[in-house]
Parts: sequence; structure tokens; C-alpha cells
Amino acid sequence: MSWFHRRTWQEPGWSAADIVAAKRGRTVSVVLPALDEEETVGTVVASVRPLLGGVVDELVVVDSGSTDATVEVAAAAGARVVRREDVVPELPPRPGKGEVLWRSLAATTGDVVVFLDSDLVDPDPSFVPSLLGPLLTEDGVHLVKGFYRRPLRLESTGGGRVTELLARPVLSALRPALSELVQPLGGEYAGTREFLESVPFAGGYGVEIGLLLDAEERYGLDGLAQVNLGVRKHRNRSLLQLGVMARQILGTALARCGMPSAEAARFTQFVQVSGEWVPDVTEVPVTDRPPMREVLAARQP
Repeated sequence: MSWFHRRTWQEPGWSAADIVAAKRGRTVSVVLPALDEEETVGTVVASVRPLLGGVVDELVVVDSGSTDATVEVAAAAGARVVRREDVVPELPPRPGKGEVLWRSLAATTGDVVVFLDSDLVDPDPSFVPSLLGPLLTEDGVHLVKGFYRRPLRLESTGGGRVTELLARPVLSALRPALSELVQPLGGEYAGTREFLESVPFAGGYGVEIGLLLDAEERYGLDGLAQVNLGVRKHRNRSLLQLGVMARQILGTALARCGMPSAEAARFTQFVQVSGEWVPDVTEVPVTDRPPMREVLAARQP
């Protein structure tokens, strides 16, 4: 039987009671990274709140420097809100999603950590139990990826534009065993603290592919699992934004496969201004944060 059939749950079906029974003393943290998500973060928090005290032991929103009302909305919805600069304060914060996910490890205590994007629209309360199922019921699983249908105006299936045009071809070429992952870049996933604290975190959008490659390198395919989360709706980004995202993801993937590049890349795109094409240059950082376990150990007297 292939890995796909052994480690893929098309209809997860774990109830909250099933997960509570499977915890066996283990604790669960749910983390939402957030940057200017005042319109959606409250509903994502609200979808998890009923699980507190049973399935979930702590629910934390880690703010990445929002300038809108994200912090206030998240707190009012019932989450504990942590600002990135207040976690590991001895290290100045860097921009990027991976940075706040990395810092969240120092702000939480759960044996298992669930990450949910805070830009979800109509989030399903079953996301968290579904992601926890393989981690708590199967031996040897350390990372569980969610997959889903992503309804876009011109695209009703598939893994998203960056996944289909970059991530899937790159994995097929460099780590073909990971070709059976439906959503390698999905922002809904869960991992054991044992794993998450032991590996570096890419600072930006490369964080998901970096964790995936590190988990497969460390535990083999059987350390991974994936679950069908149904439908995921979120804010769509422009092609220019996706280009920068793709460059970060590519840099992380190449580095994990033994082809490191410069710590920052000058990525050039082109835009039209008054009928002329002009270069638009973005500095794209591709550096990692060290394993959190090492950072926390260095704090010990």
C-alpha cells in the first residue's frame, strides 16, 4: 500500500470527544499568525473557542506588527494575543510569516501545536480535530498537513497558483517522494513540539515547504500525514505578491536540498507606469531562524 493510502484521511471524522480521549495527558496549542487581519481573525478564533478546555489547551494569536484592529478583535473574540516583539525579545523581529510561527513556539507550551491562517473565511470548527487525529492516534507521525478545495473565480480545484506552478514541480524534481502531498504549502497544519523545536524555521513564506522537507528528512514519509479539510476560502493575492512569495519558497526549498543561496535576493519584476515597463525590485530575505530548542537552551544560566 502506498504512503498516500496509508497516511491520507479523505474523510477524517474525528469528533472532539475522540480527540480528548486520544490526548492521554498531552496538551494542544492552537496558533494563529496575524498581520492586518481584522476582518477575519475574529471568526477564526470563534471557530476554535468552543474546543478550549477539552481538545485545545491554549489559543494564541501572534501578531506580526498589525496596523489595524487585529489585536483588539482577536482579544475580544477570546484569544490570548502575543505581539512578536514580546516573544524572545532579545532578538529583534524580522518580517514574515515564518518569523511569528517560530516565535510562537516560545509563547506556547502544548505538546502538539496546530497552526491556522487567520485570513480564513467561514472556517470550519472541525479543522483542529481533523489535524490532530493522526498525531494523537497514529504512531510516529510528527507533521500533519491539511488539504482542501480552494474555490477561486476561475479555479475551483487544485492547490493554488504557487503550489501548482512552483512547489509541486520543485518537489517532484528534488524530493519526488513528497509528490503525494496534496497541499504542500497549506497554512493549516499541526506538528509535535518535539519536531517543531528541533528544526530551523524559514523566516517568510518558505516556512511551510521548509518544515515539510525537514520532517521528511528526519522521519521519512511515515512521519507525515495529510487530512482532507473540505473547503478553504481566503483572501487571494495579486500575481506580483505571489511572485515574491514564490521566490522565498524556492530559496528555502533549494537550501533544504543542499543548494543554499544568498541570505537576501534581489527579485526583479516589471510593472507598467504611464505606458512604460519599469523594473520593480524587492529584497527577498531567505534566511532561517535556528531551532527554537537551541535558543531556549542558550537562555539557561
